[in-house]
Amino acid sequence: MQQQLDYDAIDDSVLVRRASENDVYAIREITTRNNQRLFRAAWSVLRNHADAEDVVQEAYLKAFRALHLYEGISSLSTWLTRIAVNAALDRKRAADRRKTDLLHQDVAMLDEYRARYAHAAGVSPESALARKELARLLTASIAELPEDYRTVFVLREIEGMSVRDTATALELSEDVVKTRMVRSRRRLRDALSPEIQSLLDETISFAGADCEAMTARVLSALGFPDTP
Repeated sequence: MQQQLDYDAIDDSVLVRRASENDVYAIREITTRNNQRLFRAAWSVLRNHADAEDVVQEAYLKAFRALHLYEGISSLSTWLTRIAVNAALDRKRAADRRKTDLLHQDVAMLDEYRARYAHAAGVSPESALARKELARLLTASIAELPEDYRTVFVLREIEGMSVRDTATALELSEDVVKTRMVRSRRRLRDALSPEIQSLLDETISFAGADCEAMTARVLSALGFPDTP
């Protein structure tokens, strides 16, 4: 019986070689390592969960049929991301020609991005609701970024790709990546500021029954327990 390799530990070159030999474990390892990044890259172009999933599948099929073209100059993840982004752009161009409106389609919930910005310490229903609402606001605001900024932002800020890898994946210069990142952050800050302030106002409000109960407690402490 053939001894199983530790696929979690082997590097890109070995994975590529074994995947090109139709090693199902190597193929599974490649997809497991890259699914989230490719999905996010595709979503950053298409802003639609189902379309992004379709593009990721398409990108994998293209990649696995062309593993012989992978030269190892960039990481396998970066190479796959470039394929996914190009596939997403092709789909978007085709959709634009059909005048399909993608703006109001459902968008993916970016849980890791939510966790980065939502700092609620507890797990109370109130904090969970605040995190969910903040995630919705963030997702909607990211979806409204111009495409050029949005893709850079998702790859850099959410996926944590380096400037160099992002530039390689998107076929841009590193200076362009840096500039778009700065501008996307500025746009998000400007868009989110009033929304987040409104959310905070609602989250820490003290009105209605809470307010009445506090008033009753104070009056009782002052010796007026039956004051209407």
